[in-house]
Amino acid sequence: MKLLKSLCLVAAGSLIAGSALAETRVTYKSAKSTSSYYQMAVQISEAMKAGTDGGIIVTIEESQGSVQNVMESAVRTGNYVFTTPPVLVKLAKSGSAMFKDKANPKFAEIRALFPIPSLTMHFVMSEKSGVTDFAGMEGKTILLGKGSFGAKEGAKYLKLFGLEGKVTLAEVELSNAGPALKNGQIDGFVTAGSYPAPNVIEAAAGTGVRVISLNDEQIAASKRTRLVIPAGTYAGQTEDIITTSLPVVAYTTTQMDDATAYELTKTYWEQKADMGAGAAWWNAVDQGLMGNIIGQIHPGAVKYYLEAGFDLTDDQK
Repeated sequence: MKLLKSLCLVAAGSLIAGSALAETRVTYKSAKSTSSYYQMAVQISEAMKAGTDGGIIVTIEESQGSVQNVMESAVRTGNYVFTTPPVLVKLAKSGSAMFKDKANPKFAEIRALFPIPSLTMHFVMSEKSGVTDFAGMEGKTILLGKGSFGAKEGAKYLKLFGLEGKVTLAEVELSNAGPALKNGQIDGFVTAGSYPAPNVIEAAAGTGVRVISLNDEQIAASKRTRLVIPAGTYAGQTEDIITTSLPVVAYTTTQMDDATAYELTKTYWEQKADMGAGAAWWNAVDQGLMGNIIGQIHPGAVKYYLEAGFDLTDDQK
């Protein structure tokens, strides 16, 4: 009996050890904890755990921004996943712009996994303002916010479209955009984030707004990616909104093995519908966003994409 008991204990110990060995741990470098992209990271972590029955455990790390995420890819080991616009990976590999004098051969080992919701520009005007296009913003009071991608991009567009100095820029925090719009302190605000954007949902429901569309010439001048926000996304929106976006992609490095990259990518796409049921921004992700990935995709992810019938470019393979 003692021998049998000992054998059972050894067997149980082996099963536990086997389970521990089978568990894959991934570090996911996201964004500031207050951002929507951090919330997405939490949702991805939960989706990976559910979709693999605990086989993949994702630990989320807060980040100060996409540049930091890319820089860390050169020094991090193991299963490091990070989010960034593809253009930053391109700049890092060429040692250009903010990566000048920071070139690192390790940047050449960055590989894409899957697209996540894009940073989407919203030019939001109150219905009361009567503004239906960019020209109509002249003489109005606009809130851009400070320091964010949306604020910088908004200022760029005002200059591009001849509105610099012709609008009043409000000294109000972007977090107060809804109340400021409702009490008439501002006529509109600019925000960037995955759609549907919570602050735009709030404004549309509480005040009534029109999100301005861009024409083809304006989109070309912006040098950003065209994006369509479908009709009905926001209260009172009866037509598609044509705007611009900055694509965002989840990346890793060649240190990740093919099996892990395959399972991460497969689980992401299989769990996306469930994630979309809980947070609508996931519904904006589809195979069409694959075209935004610049450069190579991880071989493990490529294996899944080919099995699933995705169209990949030669550069992505």
